[in-house]
Amino acid sequence: MDQKDSAKTSDEIQNKDLAKEIPNHILTPSLSTLVLSIASSAAMALGIAPNPQTQKMEKNIENAKFHIDLLILLREKTRNNLEEDEEKFLTSIINDLQVKYIQSK
Repeated sequence: MDQKDSAKTSDEIQNKDLAKEIPNHILTPSLSTLVLSIASSAAMALGIAPNPQTQKMEKNIENAKFHIDLLILLREKTRNNLEEDEEKFLTSIINDLQVKYIQSK
C-alpha cells in the first residue's frame, strides 16, 4: 500500500468515526444545512467564529467575500423555487453577513 492509499484509508476511517458520532438527523441534507454550512465558513473568515480545527479566530476578508458571494449566487439561482420561509432565511443570512463584512473592513 503506497502513501496515497494509506492516507485515503486513514481519511475514510476518520470520516466513518465522525459519522458514528453525529446523529443521523444532522446528516440530512437540506437547503438550510447548505446555507448554514456556507455561512459558517463566511463567519470564520470574518473572524466572528473560531476555526473548529484550531479554535482560533482567523480573519480572511477575501475568503469571507467568496462565501457571501456563494450565498448570493445560490439565492439568484434558486429564485422563484424557494418556499417563502427559505427565501427569508437565506436573505436574512446574507444581509447579516454583508453587514459583518462591511464592519470588518
